[in-house]
Amino acid sequence: MTGIPSNAIGGAAPRRAAVGGRRRRVRRTELMVYLFLLPTIVLYGLFTVYPIIGSYWYSFLDWNGFEAVKTWVGLANYTEVLADPMFWNSFRVTVTFTLLAVPIKVFLALLLAILLNSPRMPWSGFFRTAFFLPVVTTTAIVGVVMQFVFDPASGPVNLGLLELGFLDQGINFLGDSKTALPTVVGVFVWKWFGTTLIYWLAALQTIPRDLYEAASIDKAGPLRMFTSITLPLLKPFLIIITLLTLESTLQVFDLMLTMTGGGPFYATQVMEIYIYEAAFASTTPRLGFASAAAVLFGLFICAVGLFQLVGIRAAQKMRTTK
Repeated sequence: MTGIPSNAIGGAAPRRAAVGGRRRRVRRTELMVYLFLLPTIVLYGLFTVYPIIGSYWYSFLDWNGFEAVKTWVGLANYTEVLADPMFWNSFRVTVTFTLLAVPIKVFLALLLAILLNSPRMPWSGFFRTAFFLPVVTTTAIVGVVMQFVFDPASGPVNLGLLELGFLDQGINFLGDSKTALPTVVGVFVWKWFGTTLIYWLAALQTIPRDLYEAASIDKAGPLRMFTSITLPLLKPFLIIITLLTLESTLQVFDLMLTMTGGGPFYATQVMEIYIYEAAFASTTPRLGFASAAAVLFGLFICAVGLFQLVGIRAAQKMRTTK
């Protein structure tokens, strides 16, 4: 004989059978995972991937979306979009809206999160719920309700200002081109304020409480704690939260459409409303033209996403070096 123990030979087969059984169980588990993911993959492909691919294809066509005839026009739609002053007006309104909303949301939510994160703050759980409650409400319903809230004749905002003596007559907040965009910014910040607040509360939970206790022993005041402990440790989160807020601010179609519809005088016509009106609301729908505008706006969002990725990596590197 070769000298190999018989028990070693006899034990190899059970081990191979056990390994084979484990592999079959793993394969069955993986198969079940893919089966559960299949409905999501199918729906995502139908309602997200296919429309994206279709918008790129339609952007090269002259098509109203109804007739069977589709005329290939190449880059003519892109040339027309870039030469349209209303496209650049919508782009300017979108950027202005973002520049107004993002700093207010980020820094106001930071200050409130610091207050709610303090152990001395009473009813902190109640206030967290109250500020987050608007997030779960339907945006379109919020927009419709806000039309009544800011009504110049019977809205509670104007009635309250008139009763307090701050106004002699009601202000048409949504009907004046000077006040419409700031008003929608205020409603947008109120609507999604809770999301940014939760981000900051989660970031504050990463700061060890021992640091504040040590600082209090050294007679450091609240301002010194904020500048020496809180703010330096929150810098990586500031980048991430700002970029997340920036990206979410670019998606304001439902609120803007229900509150102002892009008016007055195109003062609140963001890019999404510009695309919507070209595709569906105009007298002669132009799906190819609207698709070209959507592709250009999508490329802008992709650039923001790449900027977000670079910012997140920089924030992660900043955290690891501390």
